[in-house]
Amino acid sequence: MARKPDSEADRLDDAARAGWLYYIAGNTQDEIARKLGVSRQTAQRLVSLAVSEKLIKVRLDHPIGHCLELSERLKQAYGIDFCEVVPSDPESTSTTLGVAEAAAAELERYLVSQHPVIVAMGTGRMLRAMVEQLTPMDCPQHKVVSLVGNIAPDGSATLFDVVSRIGDRVKAPHYPMPLPVIATTVHEKSLLLAQKPFRNVAELARQADVTFVGIGTVDDDAALLRDGFVKADELRAMVRAGAVGEIIGWAFDAQGKLVDGLTNDRVLSVPLEQPATRRLIGVGMAIPRLRAIKGALRGKLINGLITNEKMAELLLE
Repeated sequence: MARKPDSEADRLDDAARAGWLYYIAGNTQDEIARKLGVSRQTAQRLVSLAVSEKLIKVRLDHPIGHCLELSERLKQAYGIDFCEVVPSDPESTSTTLGVAEAAAAELERYLVSQHPVIVAMGTGRMLRAMVEQLTPMDCPQHKVVSLVGNIAPDGSATLFDVVSRIGDRVKAPHYPMPLPVIATTVHEKSLLLAQKPFRNVAELARQADVTFVGIGTVDDDAALLRDGFVKADELRAMVRAGAVGEIIGWAFDAQGKLVDGLTNDRVLSVPLEQPATRRLIGVGMAIPRLRAIKGALRGKLINGLITNEKMAELLLE
């Protein structure tokens, strides 16, 4: 007789087992039903539950020819040494789908190493989505360090700090930066940068084996404006100066040149190398970020990119 889960915890346990049997072990739903002692319909529901509850994450391992071609063309066009292009879903409105999963998989390739690795992280919605896709693991040999402050303008912890999330998820020592993204004045910036905690974090970041950053826009929908790090008049001044994008608060123009003065004089994030010498991967796919991603590539602020087919095609036009 088919048995019923005794509780919600049991139900999730069965869902996790069903998901593992289906996606990892390659069992059919009939085989899962037999092994779990449930009906075929229940087995099907358990597999669906495993996915909906994010008990198991499914990643596409088969390389798609068009994506590989786009990746190679992007590397040649922009002189970068790493690029991954994932398929696009033309009907999806998500700004992270597929790319967040691919970025998580790339980060995991570093985290599974037994040799100590330093990972540096930017911030933002894309990277937060990426962290949610990470497989939990124990990585006490690694260090995860922030490139950017984790303090919001009102003094609270920013919602998009990802370093602490990664540290919790993979059980690795992590080093947040207890500063705002942008100082109020140039004098305040000099005082804050002189603090020992910042110097320690910045030095770790400079030694990073790999760095992941989101690439933000400088427009009416800019995260810097939406999250209160800059004011509307400051943003307009950045636009007049030619800014099209920002990475960890540093604003740059369409050619990837950092904008002189303005908020760049007060940014507290770790300075960007130009050109980037260590592996620095930009992660993004939202079409409004096209100019920003293209500028970052042109200016060699990044030397790696994870994106999707649609963005790759636009970058190559």
